[in-house]
Amino acid sequence: MAGRIRDEDITLVRERTSIVDVISEHVTLKSAGGGNLKGLCPFHDEKTASFTVAPSRGVYFCHGCGAGGDAIKFVMDLDHLTFVEAVEHLAASAGVSLRYEEAGPAPVRPTGGRQRLTAVNAEAARFYAERLGAPDARVAREFLAQRGFDRAAAERYGCGFAPEGWDRLTIHLRQQGYTAQELVTAGVSRPARSGSLIDRFRRRLIWPIRDIAGDVIGFGARRLLADDDGPKYLNTPETPLYKKSHVLYGIDQAKREIAKQSRVVIVEGYTDVMACHLAEVPVAVATCGTSFGADHISVLRRLLLDAEGTAGEIIFTFDGDAAGQKAALRAFSEDQRFVAQTFIAVSPDNMDPCELRLAKGDVSVRDLVARREPLLAFALRSVLTRYDLDTAEGRVGALRATAPLVAQIKDRSLRPEYARKLAGDLGMEVEVVTRAVRAATKGEAIAPAPRTRDSAPDSPHGLVERECLKLALQDPVLAGPMFDAVDATFYAYPPYVAIRETIAAVGGAATATAGPVWLETVRDECPDLAAQAMLAELAVEPLRLETPADPRYVEVTLARLQIPTINRRISEVKSRLQRLNPVQHVEEHLRLFGDLVGMEQHARALRERASGAF
Repeated sequence: MAGRIRDEDITLVRERTSIVDVISEHVTLKSAGGGNLKGLCPFHDEKTASFTVAPSRGVYFCHGCGAGGDAIKFVMDLDHLTFVEAVEHLAASAGVSLRYEEAGPAPVRPTGGRQRLTAVNAEAARFYAERLGAPDARVAREFLAQRGFDRAAAERYGCGFAPEGWDRLTIHLRQQGYTAQELVTAGVSRPARSGSLIDRFRRRLIWPIRDIAGDVIGFGARRLLADDDGPKYLNTPETPLYKKSHVLYGIDQAKREIAKQSRVVIVEGYTDVMACHLAEVPVAVATCGTSFGADHISVLRRLLLDAEGTAGEIIFTFDGDAAGQKAALRAFSEDQRFVAQTFIAVSPDNMDPCELRLAKGDVSVRDLVARREPLLAFALRSVLTRYDLDTAEGRVGALRATAPLVAQIKDRSLRPEYARKLAGDLGMEVEVVTRAVRAATKGEAIAPAPRTRDSAPDSPHGLVERECLKLALQDPVLAGPMFDAVDATFYAYPPYVAIRETIAAVGGAATATAGPVWLETVRDECPDLAAQAMLAELAVEPLRLETPADPRYVEVTLARLQIPTINRRISEVKSRLQRLNPVQHVEEHLRLFGDLVGMEQHARALRERASGAF
């Protein structure tokens, strides 16, 4: 059994350990006055910083969850270590040689402890890095070179090569004194069917994966050879050190800049992290074999000091293809966990940062990040592409899908702005979209969007439709030429539509003479029974005018009939123009713009004509 660490050595570890340095590895701290520092607690989720560190006393305390203690307790609770393991960890950093009372100066430590597993991984990383220069690692060196990474870059990130052979690393580590169980627990070796121990990674390019403190906790391995039937990327399995839901590749090199800039760029792979860092975007990190999730967010929030009143940025660089859009929407679902604003940066050519740097240089990577757009705007656009916005059904479906996204916006002051933008994209009235967002906010079902032209016969527009038909039926000689020029698409109430279509089918009002024969002709040809029943009523109902009708009255009434439809068509064209890339679709963009100019001129003319009174 291992001996007890001498009290004077524990005291020396405490004296030589800066609690600020230890905690700052995981939490961004800012002055709180009185010599104290404050940050977001790493032991519970919070929006307002309540975690206080008192450097002069060497202690910390969280006013939110009650966690507190010294540097040893912090390491114990954060890394789930025993007291002895925590002291050993801090002693190694402080350069203190520990003595054990019962077992002498060099006790045999229990196998499988965190320090032993960290040491296993560190030695494995050295082994792999040394093999990168071997003749059989040429394919790995070529892979790196083809992606723009020289020897210095490989050394900076500890890139290595897992050689041919079943157990070369395993033999090396056993010769260093590590047990078979430690190798399996660390994830660098695994049992073979024969019962012997073999290497987990073979003939692959290796990236050591470090925790936020810089300790190697696992590895990522990239397939290089065509006859390797394994997955493209193979990672260390879950171990006491390696929890993929918490791990962010590059966090050890990016943490200080993340805290300094209050910004993080989340990319998809190891080479993307390397490319960003080398292109002077030092805040890039990547997940390791899993989707970006809640645990990753907790790590970043502590570094960003993501609390109320801060202005941090989280920038995703997912591809613009279908998979990237799906990943972005998944990220947006986690957006509410951040106080900071989330963005997305998408390369115009759908290249990842590594490809972009190789093709267009370091500046292009920096420009990619600079061109970021709010994640919500990207999410809305991604959803809208699923619907045919040139149809009423498509617009209503799109509204139902996007209103809940707007309703999720943390900053309520932004919701009206996004509602207005969404209304423009959909070609709908702002009030309709606002109502849908309000319903989604309350968790209510979103009702079908109201028609822009009310189809009820007693609505304002229904009364105008009715007046137009009365003019055509009662005085076709006066109204006919102007009436026939406005087709049935400007009518909304179904029986009125049927009557208008029947008038067109029998040759138009301009060809008729007022009287019973004209009315019977329309009635006999009308296929709608409800419309037939209305014809006699429309033929005798007085006009909404105290004096006899004249051409001016016909012009005003028909102008008012057309205005809602023309306005709707203008909104639809504006919506299409907003969704259209003018560079990629030059001809269509010019055609639509010309249509828009013409319709707006027509709308102005109609409003001028409609300014008369009934």
